[in-house]
Amino acid sequence: MRSRPYPGLVAVAAVAALTATACTAQNEAQQKPKEKTALFKPGSDISYQKYGKNYPETKVKDVPGSCSYESISRKDYSGQTLKIISHAVPVIGEPTQLHAKQFEEITGGKVEVVNVPFGELHQKILTPLQAGQPAYDVMFYPSLWIGDLAPYLAPVPEKYLNTTGMQDVTAAYMDVATWDGKVVQYPVDGDRHYLKIRADVLKDPKWQAQYKSATGKDLKVPTTWAEYQDIAEAFSGEDFDGDGKKNYGSAEVTKRDDLTFSAFISRAAPYVKNPDVKGGVFFDEETMTPLINTPGFVRALQDMVKAKSTWAPGGANFGLGDEIFSFGGGQTLMSYSWDDAFIQAQQPDSRIRNTVEAAPLPGSTEVYNRTTKSWDKKANQAAYFTWGWTSAVAKASSHQEMAFDYLCFFSNEANTALDLTIGRFGVNPYRISHFAPEFWEKQGWDKDVAKAYVDTLSGMEENPNRVFDLRVPGVNQYMSALANGVAAALAGQESPQRALDGVAGEWAKITNQIGKDKVRSAYRNVVALEDES
Repeated sequence: MRSRPYPGLVAVAAVAALTATACTAQNEAQQKPKEKTALFKPGSDISYQKYGKNYPETKVKDVPGSCSYESISRKDYSGQTLKIISHAVPVIGEPTQLHAKQFEEITGGKVEVVNVPFGELHQKILTPLQAGQPAYDVMFYPSLWIGDLAPYLAPVPEKYLNTTGMQDVTAAYMDVATWDGKVVQYPVDGDRHYLKIRADVLKDPKWQAQYKSATGKDLKVPTTWAEYQDIAEAFSGEDFDGDGKKNYGSAEVTKRDDLTFSAFISRAAPYVKNPDVKGGVFFDEETMTPLINTPGFVRALQDMVKAKSTWAPGGANFGLGDEIFSFGGGQTLMSYSWDDAFIQAQQPDSRIRNTVEAAPLPGSTEVYNRTTKSWDKKANQAAYFTWGWTSAVAKASSHQEMAFDYLCFFSNEANTALDLTIGRFGVNPYRISHFAPEFWEKQGWDKDVAKAYVDTLSGMEENPNRVFDLRVPGVNQYMSALANGVAAALAGQESPQRALDGVAGEWAKITNQIGKDKVRSAYRNVVALEDES
């Protein structure tokens, strides 16, 4: 793991925060909270039980600090209104609403939350900001939008950077929160793609013998996409649950307008992220020529097309929710994407609880070298840190202290400990303390399941060969074009090469429309994350 970036970033962020708010200092002074008697004692038990039966019975301790229930309840925001925009319920939208209600109860302030479907979220956040009339003080959104939003975000003040919770954020997710040396996003989630698999099936002597007989190979956790395909093919159509229903090999996010681009990047990562080649994987950093149609990406799309035979009925149009419930509900043997499918499988009422295992994304036996324009014959595995939810405060907000207090309360140790256990919330590990297997064992996870899970996630933090999302202005246009190309190949409308050639052409047009220098400048932030890992 690289050294943590706090000392320099704290100084830069503090100066930037002062500069950004200097012109509204008088207005800000009028928005300071009053002090009142705390509603909680230090170390109080915290639970969501009073908010309904859909919340866990788990109780955790309020961890002392400036973001704790005890500290935040000392602040009186009566007469002030905080406006927040977030994704639709439940993913990130539900915890936004829950913590807004709690914040109102303990501070006396009013919090208005607007929940927006994913397809509308980008426009509803960015358009008012560009017009100089921010409609919201706090925004929750995918972190890869930072290239569009950074100019309008308030740097996180030093006192929040120095909280215990923020100091515990992993180096990778502090990187994700940072733009041009300033921490402008407030970490609330940590998203990665990794492999989920039914360990009970892989370890069953019956299935081991059958697989060995059919393929001549040992049945084990796949370490390459070729092995993944072999296993998925062998188990598609089998009833490995013994319930009289067919099971299938792989559940993947394939719906064109529902994050297909991220699934594809997972498959491409080991073919395109060569540890010996610097300069990024999506563009040639100097010329900004798209690399999306080079052999590594084409190989990945060929693999994805071949995988269609292993999908459940309807699997060619699976959105993220479908993937979550297909694997998490026991329909499929394997899956790869965000934490949600794994957490779903581990819910207390899950019929496959503690039969699953986490492992790194499959790799490859060769990786494309764009410098030599040839394949390097060596084993390669790349960690993929995919966008993830984040939050930020508008630079033009006149309620910045209230906004940052809400975010530090949202993400305090007690709330995060509870949010992590609720699969539908979309809050996944992003702090070093989240990698403690003991925490997950307390949730009823078997020791081996908990260890495999935290080892997989922490191992990605240690992996120097990493891929980050394309975080540049216009990223939605780029990813939409990529999703269209992937969908065309999966539907058999175009060959993988032809489909990605079309994507490359679209990317070139988008770059020219936005401005090559502007995109290059932003893209160098992505390259720095990957090359300096």
